[in-house]
Amino acid sequence: MKIRPRGSLDAVVVPPGSKSITNRALLLAAFGDGTTTLGGVLDAEDTQIMLNALRVLGIDVQHVPQRKQVKVVGQGGRFLVRNAKIYVGNSGTSARFLTAALCFVNGDYRIHGKPRMHERPIRDLVDALRQLGAGIFCENGDDCPPVRISDQREGPLPYREATVSGSLSSQFLSALLMAAPLATKQGVIDIRLTGKLVSVPYVEMTLAMIRAFGVDVATSDGFSSFHFKQNSTYQPQSNYQIEPDASAASYFFAAAAICGGTVRVPGLSRKSVQGDVAFVDCLEKMGCSVVFDANSITVSRSLDLPLRGVSVDMNAYSDTAQTLAAVALFAEGPTEIRNIEHVRLKETDRIAATATELRKFGAVVDERPDGLTITPPRQLSSAVIETYDDHRMAMSFAVAGLRQPNVDILNPHCVEKTYPEFFTELDKL
Repeated sequence: MKIRPRGSLDAVVVPPGSKSITNRALLLAAFGDGTTTLGGVLDAEDTQIMLNALRVLGIDVQHVPQRKQVKVVGQGGRFLVRNAKIYVGNSGTSARFLTAALCFVNGDYRIHGKPRMHERPIRDLVDALRQLGAGIFCENGDDCPPVRISDQREGPLPYREATVSGSLSSQFLSALLMAAPLATKQGVIDIRLTGKLVSVPYVEMTLAMIRAFGVDVATSDGFSSFHFKQNSTYQPQSNYQIEPDASAASYFFAAAAICGGTVRVPGLSRKSVQGDVAFVDCLEKMGCSVVFDANSITVSRSLDLPLRGVSVDMNAYSDTAQTLAAVALFAEGPTEIRNIEHVRLKETDRIAATATELRKFGAVVDERPDGLTITPPRQLSSAVIETYDDHRMAMSFAVAGLRQPNVDILNPHCVEKTYPEFFTELDKL
């Protein structure tokens, strides 16, 4: 797909619902005892994978895409189907969250996905679940899916406490936290964190949603330990609204920075449960104007004001690192992105892939284990962008094509993972 350059922007963009919130909400709704209605639901490959998995497990799910609504009839932490093969594609949230949940429902399950999913480590989560007595193992004897769960245990769990590392992915901890209440019928459950936790805002999101669905979780020493009372149970929600996706919004905020003009995104604010709204703080440091209202965020840049290179720690909102890398091509001076080593284990090695594609524009890129430094060239070159079957590669570098002529995106359909309408929205700017 060839991206069409355009001039200064004046746009209002409403991204689809948050993928991270949608997949958490679908699972928590399935854990409740009764019907939950979710609004603003994302309809994309990752969320369809979670919807289909719940259907395979016997959960009644009614999806009305035109209304962005899903009704989930929860079974109180039970799944009617006790023997199933669950396909998760390359959806990290589905793989990790379902793995933990299925360890506490007494059944036999196999979780598998695309070849890249079978290269993404899950050992830290598996080890934590085994500490609680779960019968779970990596099928190929390595650290990755496919995962087999075989647990016909009756009675209480043999253990009530588990430790989990948060250094590779916050999703391991989030998965344990969401599933833990299913194991509290016979007593309390304690989860302890070891090592440095990456992507802290996603755990904050998980805790906020667990509480919104009626479960009290106590934390101590920051995020070092989590305590669930006996008989913790999720409650159905009559109208749970899902925010627009802040990661998706980053591409349009970046468009305002690159092209000049103004882009406003309704439905997000400084109070959002999504940590990726902090991406606009990077743009502000680069010279953009950012306005937070009660229910919108607006990013503007006058074409008279240049973009400046910045040095930022993006650990807390690493899904937007590629977006900032694209903006860096148009800045004066180098931009340093650091503390994102964990993104090498995403849909692709995002540090290496981003460095490779930036160099096609003529940028000088210093790649490090935990990030990169980008020095833009005096004059950018045209580029044909390889996307590595990674939706964020496609969307980030497409934004660069809004200003630099002759940018082609290979395999643009990979955006269907989280944002099927992305190129349609981009073309409307």
